[in-house]
Amino acid sequence: MTKIKANINNIEVEVEKGTTILEAARDAQVAIPTLCKHQDIDPSAACGICIVKVEGFSRMIRACCTPVEEGMSVTTHDPEIIETRRTVLELILSNHPNDCLKCGRNNICELQKLAADFGIREDHFEEHLRNLPEDKSTKNIELIPQKCILCGRCIEVCQQVQDVWALSFLERGFNTRISPAGDIVLSESPCIRCGQCSAHCPTGAIFEYDQTRQAWDALLDEKKHCVVQIAPAVRVTVGEAFGYEPGENLTGKLYTLLRRMGFNAVFDTNFGADVTIMEEAFEFAEKFKSSPEELPLITTCCPSWVDFMEKFYPDIIKHFSSCKSPHQILGVLSKTYYARSKGIDPADIFMVSIMPCTAKKHEITRSYQMAASGYNDVDLVLTTRELSRMISQAGLEFTNLAESESDNILGEYSGAGTIFGTTGGVMEAALRTASYNITGEEFKEMNYKPVRGLEGVREASLEIAGKEIRIAVAHGMGNIETVLNKVRQARDKGDEMPYHFIEVMACPGGCIGGGGQPYGVTDEIRSKRASGLYKDDEKKKLRTSHSNPAVKKLYSEFLQAPMSEKSRKLLHTTFKPRPIYKK
Repeated sequence: MTKIKANINNIEVEVEKGTTILEAARDAQVAIPTLCKHQDIDPSAACGICIVKVEGFSRMIRACCTPVEEGMSVTTHDPEIIETRRTVLELILSNHPNDCLKCGRNNICELQKLAADFGIREDHFEEHLRNLPEDKSTKNIELIPQKCILCGRCIEVCQQVQDVWALSFLERGFNTRISPAGDIVLSESPCIRCGQCSAHCPTGAIFEYDQTRQAWDALLDEKKHCVVQIAPAVRVTVGEAFGYEPGENLTGKLYTLLRRMGFNAVFDTNFGADVTIMEEAFEFAEKFKSSPEELPLITTCCPSWVDFMEKFYPDIIKHFSSCKSPHQILGVLSKTYYARSKGIDPADIFMVSIMPCTAKKHEITRSYQMAASGYNDVDLVLTTRELSRMISQAGLEFTNLAESESDNILGEYSGAGTIFGTTGGVMEAALRTASYNITGEEFKEMNYKPVRGLEGVREASLEIAGKEIRIAVAHGMGNIETVLNKVRQARDKGDEMPYHFIEVMACPGGCIGGGGQPYGVTDEIRSKRASGLYKDDEKKKLRTSHSNPAVKKLYSEFLQAPMSEKSRKLLHTTFKPRPIYKK
């Protein structure tokens, strides 16, 4: 790449050609404020707060969308620039509700922080608030358009990153507003409930559907036997709300915390992930050996991807693994295997899943075999952000809590279970056990690097039992479409399928970048979170799902074998075409 030199506040910087002023300023340790720009998406230049002066220019320009040029001299802060930014903020605030104390983003709102930084204490412009209806139709995320500052982040991530196109701007000028395309409610739109809009919104305009009160109500109900599980990715992200670095593994503290909050038993979704691998790896191995024409097999852990597939790719359903996601598996086992072993009436068990994902709230409402035991597999889903709020409400000093163990009957897990939380982790875990099922020997490359990383699509080929296995890993819905379209094209032309095994995750980075995770995620933070999961995997004595003694006991005492009649009834589901939207 061509390097160019420029001057930022009298500091010389050397950057690659095409670098924006905003990015170059960071290299000079200068922070230019912005509300519309996020590292995940292209600049929209909507907010106007990042204005700077450039020598030779007659007007201020926006740093987020202006590339640096050779010899450019930039001033990012002076009294006039600061006053202009303050005026822009005051104009934005004149169209924004003044109800911070009741807002879900109170104290973690980007607009609120900038208003504090600029010392805005008075209203200098007449207030113009519009009476726009809230949209809570999905029961997963809430759309509160009155709090929208028209930054465009949610639209960019929904349209350009996820390629879902559920959100758009309607009307023009002063009447511009955010809405589902066609001005319908969100539940009737193409929305796949991934929550990336809420994760990227700088204010409280899009927010996860809060169910913390329901969790407290259940914990206070003496008739309920409350049990809880934590997803792989939650353990390396929840600490960010309490001053920990991204990727810090707080598993032991979480177990202690949840018991102190009142849960009767603390399980781990990683155990469910190990069981998922037992089922999916068996499913793949059987097809690979006896019915290769039915491949590729596509993994199923992500409910947003399931929603997307049923709406946009119903013709791919036959390639989809029928295995439920790990938290649904652990949910049904809590109301069968655990209930039987402890002599508890399953009707009294209330299962709460702590998930990195807003779409998991929708998944537990799907009617397709999500109550195979006669009871809902999972009763309530809380996101990582909701758990963080509950920790504060409980008055527990999270950083000072001692570590403890899970309830091992549904809590003991292998390293393979923990890496489910990052893109490529499901594939890596599955290969370890699928290889064993096919050859009877352990997989030689426990750290299988070809499926790791944050590239949108990763392809690899390996040999097992003398046969080539072609695999693909994709994260972010736009990248998933690239992979699926290759499958469609090969099928339509009658060509050999490009892949045998495919892992997909709707959110960039997989669950570590889920829509219910702490705000402010970037690829740097995603990498740190993933690293925390890989470290947990590497330190485990057992790194394969099939070697987990608790899983072995589950099958010998209860399920009999992977894909047995009982496991099919309890651990598997069905999918149905909903081709409302076409790609």
